[in-house]
Amino acid sequence: MGARMDRELAIKALLIAVWRRQPKQEVLVHSDQGSQFSSDDWQDLLRAHNLKPSMSRRGNCHDNAVAESFFQLLKRERIKQQTYLNREDARRDVFNYIEMFSPPGDAIVSIMGYHQ
Repeated sequence: MGARMDRELAIKALLIAVWRRQPKQEVLVHSDQGSQFSSDDWQDLLRAHNLKPSMSRRGNCHDNAVAESFFQLLKRERIKQQTYLNREDARRDVFNYIEMFSPPGDAIVSIMGYHQ
């Protein structure tokens, strides 16, 4: 969890997902049109790990509904119910919530993409 959603944070998150899942086949990685997802570093990372980029059109929120639903649930059930003393406490709590919500091999893949 970073202070800002920048290219470096997006790349680290995707590297963690690739390391944990170690996909054997091509995986679709859906993102919005943010600059962090159109950078050369991001595109190089996708190619290096057999990941296929997918970006929605501007203003088209429906193709990202699964991720939007998950984050809405995370905010409602967890973040708004807690008071964090610092960013590290928040990071640890959100990490634990995600791990509990989606055990290995389950739907967490839909946050970053899905198997075709």
